[in-house]
Amino acid sequence: MAPYDSPRLIADIGGTYARFALETAQGQFSAPASLRCAAHADFHAAVRAYLDTLPPGLTVEHAAVAIANPVEGDRVRMTNYHWEFSIEQMRQQLRLDTLVVVNDFTALAMSLPRLGGQDIRQVGGGQAVAKSVIGLLGSGSGLGVSALIPAGDGWVSLGSEGGHTSFSPRDEREIVVLRHAWRQFEHVSFERLLSGPGLALIYRALAEHAGAQPDELVSLAAPEITRRALAGTDRVCVDTIEVFCAMLGTTAANLAVTLGAFGGIYIGGGIVPRLGAWFDRSPFRQRFEDKGRFSRYVAAIPTFVITAEQATFVGASAILDSQLKALKTAPGSAILGQIRRACSELSPAELRVAEHVLAHPRAVLNQPIVEIARAAQVSQPTVIRFCRSLGCEGLSDFKLRLASGLTGTVPITHVQVTDDDSMVELGTKVLGNTASAILQVRSQLNREMIDRAIELLVQAGRVEFYTVGQYGPVAQDAQFKFLRFGIPSAAYTDPRLQTLAVSVLKPGDVAVIISSGGRLPELLEIADLAHQRGAAVLAITASQSPLARKADAVLAVDHVEDAATQVPMISRILQLLVIDILAVGVAMRRPGEATAPAAAVADEAPAKPGAPGALGHWPADAPSPGPGVSTASPLARMTQHSR
Repeated sequence: MAPYDSPRLIADIGGTYARFALETAQGQFSAPASLRCAAHADFHAAVRAYLDTLPPGLTVEHAAVAIANPVEGDRVRMTNYHWEFSIEQMRQQLRLDTLVVVNDFTALAMSLPRLGGQDIRQVGGGQAVAKSVIGLLGSGSGLGVSALIPAGDGWVSLGSEGGHTSFSPRDEREIVVLRHAWRQFEHVSFERLLSGPGLALIYRALAEHAGAQPDELVSLAAPEITRRALAGTDRVCVDTIEVFCAMLGTTAANLAVTLGAFGGIYIGGGIVPRLGAWFDRSPFRQRFEDKGRFSRYVAAIPTFVITAEQATFVGASAILDSQLKALKTAPGSAILGQIRRACSELSPAELRVAEHVLAHPRAVLNQPIVEIARAAQVSQPTVIRFCRSLGCEGLSDFKLRLASGLTGTVPITHVQVTDDDSMVELGTKVLGNTASAILQVRSQLNREMIDRAIELLVQAGRVEFYTVGQYGPVAQDAQFKFLRFGIPSAAYTDPRLQTLAVSVLKPGDVAVIISSGGRLPELLEIADLAHQRGAAVLAITASQSPLARKADAVLAVDHVEDAATQVPMISRILQLLVIDILAVGVAMRRPGEATAPAAAVADEAPAKPGAPGALGHWPADAPSPGPGVSTASPLARMTQHSR
């Protein structure tokens, strides 16, 4: 395996120990260390203590942490320990480019496709079916439950708290254990028994049932119970491990029939692997296959013990690797996706800069302009032109956007709608795709271009909006908003009317041309005719398009939709949002209307002209808006108060 550019930090955090290692290439771990959690005040202190043991000058850019806790959102609060932290704040404190935090059993599940025959041991019969669901169990400080679901060429890890399902006894000894547990717990889950504390509970229950008096019961911990059972020196300890393994067989069989896990059931955690060959002879597999009418069903499903000591590290590494590949090749980094789309439109010299950035995006973050120019074999002004061709104000702005995309803190995704989707899935995908596209456009906003566009509109004597086809509602919405400002406006969607209208524009007027791809000949001609009349051209279109190059100001909307095969949805929403940005900006800038920044933007309810409390007035030199058209609104007052 080729070594990584810099080693990656991999961690496995439990309630007692925090284990660390450096991954120098895929599956190659070095500098392992196991630190007691109690010896460190918080998670940051433990990570810092490990990093301080590494050679001076060693740089770690990416890290993956598997933690014994559900991970939902940015805030992590450990269930079995007092540590809590913000993932993003921790990334910044540790000066990492990427920090991925996942549940430890999610990580262990993701390790399974990377484990070899030497990393597992089969217990009993059965044959795994390729590309089938895989189940995972593991006993340690608790009972972890997870699964892998095949998805295309990869796998999706199933987050689960299946260890908290209700315990169901299968024989007299297990009924004894349940009755004993009921004295302490109102609800007895499988995790209460199939864990380190659970082994101690089973031991006390069986010892008491064997006749031991309360003052004779010795409080044994799981390691000592296991040692005595394997040595055969304590009959109650042997019974405890037998009951434990039988209960685990029940749990595994329940998971197998619940998931249809024909890819097999895997056993991990800290307890079972230590039992070695004793586990193979235990009641586990017999109980697993004892499923009544479904005994033949589960008998065909193989069960494996994970013997690899670094399996959780392998899984955390796989998740981190997947994240980094997605950021590098998918539109997860908006600026990198923008560069790839722009390559065909760049000059040969600018293309060399683009190729250097795409090949070494993280190195570029730390390189001064002279090094970037030298690496790309271009002049320094070419580097600046390249940045501005992407809508950036300069190299510093470009690096900020590049850094934002590479951290992966805001994932941008697009999920294809399929014929098999339910109505709920369809709605979720449409909304999710739209939200992702909005975040991507937000990352591309250029302050200089927005300022220039708003200044053109504020100074305009007349504003006209030009588009074609299904984007007509965007132009009509814009016309409505600007008319409410008292700015003479019109919207044209018919090519013949567009040609007639643009021919009467005057210097000081603005033609706003709205086009998803920026390549339609009729709209490019409108831009040329507007310039011939002395009018300014503002384009809402794709960056690097022919229309963008003709415009005096460009607001980039880089979302590609095939208008020939589908009704444009997301791109139209993005264009409407850009119109709202312009409308709010114009409202804020217009003389005498600073107190009513949003009065004419989004409120459609009519109000009486001159009503008490109105915050804005129709310009004195503008024609009357007519009855029923409001120049002030509750939204305007809300906006003013929020400022």
